[in-house]
Amino acid sequence: MSVSIKEVAAAAGVSVGTVSNVLNRPEKVAAGTVERVTAAIDSLGFVRNDAARQLRAGRSRSIGLVVLDAANPFFADVARGAEDRAAEAGMVVLLGNSDEAGEREDAYLDLFVEQRVNGVLITPAGDDIPKLERLRAAGVPVVLVDHDAPGSALASVTVDDIEGGHLAVAHLLAQGRRRVVFVGGSPSIRQVADRLDGARRAVQEVSGATLETLEVSALTVLQGRAAGEQIVAMDAADRPDAVFAANDLLAVGLLQAFALMSDIRVPHDIALIGYDDIDFASTTVVPLSSIRQPASAIGRTAVELLLREIDGADGGERTIRYRPELVVRTSSTARLADA
Repeated sequence: MSVSIKEVAAAAGVSVGTVSNVLNRPEKVAAGTVERVTAAIDSLGFVRNDAARQLRAGRSRSIGLVVLDAANPFFADVARGAEDRAAEAGMVVLLGNSDEAGEREDAYLDLFVEQRVNGVLITPAGDDIPKLERLRAAGVPVVLVDHDAPGSALASVTVDDIEGGHLAVAHLLAQGRRRVVFVGGSPSIRQVADRLDGARRAVQEVSGATLETLEVSALTVLQGRAAGEQIVAMDAADRPDAVFAANDLLAVGLLQAFALMSDIRVPHDIALIGYDDIDFASTTVVPLSSIRQPASAIGRTAVELLLREIDGADGGERTIRYRPELVVRTSSTARLADA
């Protein structure tokens, strides 16, 4: 059974108002009284009801964060960066996983509004920017994460995924590969569409190079393995000699399919590169080349922008765009010499 503020006041021999001052404005209370009230709180195990205080204040100490896939280590790192910066500001982050579904995204946004969050960070499942602009107009600050909206009033933190896609495929082509397959999810996901756009631009720059796409239903290891099985099932002469996976989870699944279900050798037969450079990319059975994004910095910067929005601060950049970095490991190097 919870302990009430009245019980704390009785135990300390003070008024309820004095206990409230100790909790919220201790500088207004004599040091000896603060010690008595604090001792009573510790003795009784009192836990303050922040919900009621937040309702009176009209806002909470929380920030809502909606990501596409909480199981993806990239978004876990984004969330960690956001949590670290929010903690420095005395706030907490409430995490929602949309699972790339607009309905789930809407449900989390409704919940966050009900909880009176200070603001929302979101990687949208689609491009319904007007919905988010309406949320901002209603008084809930919004910052886009790993997504931008040119021409919109929304602040954003993103990475140039077109450049990232170009870096990945230009690297594969520089190794002498010419038949490239892009494995990715729905092009309705902005990140997937932009990475594919960059890949196409790289292929257009090299004579004789081709690019085909293999769409999967989700950006997961299991879907990467399913895509790998499709490639394994091709006649050897029709297989690609390089694969660009839209993220590292897909690339790990592809590696599993090639290693466990065929005699395809990476990188001898097929060069492979992923995207995100998640922590275990370097420790896969064949160390995975990838395009690195500064995930933690993205999360921290998004909170910085949100804090500006909350404080109504003018000036400063509202659109932050990081540049991706090519990380080369064994999976995409030049063909090994025949034994």
